[in-house]
Amino acid sequence: MDIGLNMSISTDSIDVADIAARAEALGFESIWLPEHPVMPVNPVSRYPGSPDGSIPPSMSDMADPYIGLARASAVTSRIKLGTGITLIPERNPLVLAGAISTLDRFSGGRFILGIGTGWLREETEIMGGDFDHRWTQAREAIEVMRALWTQDAAEYHGQYYDFPPVQCNPKPAQVGGPPVILGGNARNVFRRVARWGDGWMPTAASPEQIAAGRAAIDELAEASGRDPSRINVTVFGQPADREVIARFEDAGANRVIIRLPDTTNAGALDEMERIAEAVL
Repeated sequence: MDIGLNMSISTDSIDVADIAARAEALGFESIWLPEHPVMPVNPVSRYPGSPDGSIPPSMSDMADPYIGLARASAVTSRIKLGTGITLIPERNPLVLAGAISTLDRFSGGRFILGIGTGWLREETEIMGGDFDHRWTQAREAIEVMRALWTQDAAEYHGQYYDFPPVQCNPKPAQVGGPPVILGGNARNVFRRVARWGDGWMPTAASPEQIAAGRAAIDELAEASGRDPSRINVTVFGQPADREVIARFEDAGANRVIIRLPDTTNAGALDEMERIAEAVL
């Protein structure tokens, strides 16, 4: 079982490089950064993670995950670097493909692309995404990036992206590009994972939900002619509880990511040590 850490880096956070270096020294397998490029001031959409639908203030103060992970990569050599998550409909895949390739190559093939499509309609639409068909758009974006990562001259002709042969370099260190891990608990997530993803990464899931999801993905992958063992299950945002982690492992999870709640003072480094003592 691999154990990672997820955290949000804000205006007042300590240097993510210090966090990454300590995480690697303690033996964590990965670190994960989220994103919200912009936050509408007066949204109508309700946040599904709070009882009253209010959006936590922290969501309006998130540093860019790719800049943060690049900084982390410079002071580490083994720990994996993941996005938890990249909001795919909000980014141009031709630009994003180059950023990911660069990060993956210069980190020695340590990047993991955790993706999602978001819940905040206003944000998605401000950034140019098609909220009502955001997973269709996300799939096209991944197809675009995989073409750019693997072909000397790639072209694509789809509903959202349409371009003639272009070159995109450097190529990622990982052959074929980094793994693409799909976040969320949407109704069609298992089908998407089985067809074109490299893994599933739900938030706030129970061990029972993980077991059911693992079984569904395995069945769908086999039906699609894929090897289910090559599809990873990552459980996101869990507490540092050894017994709970053991239950997730029994349910078929490959990785558990533990939330580091506060990165705004040096106490975050001490908290990482407490988490390591509890679960590693």
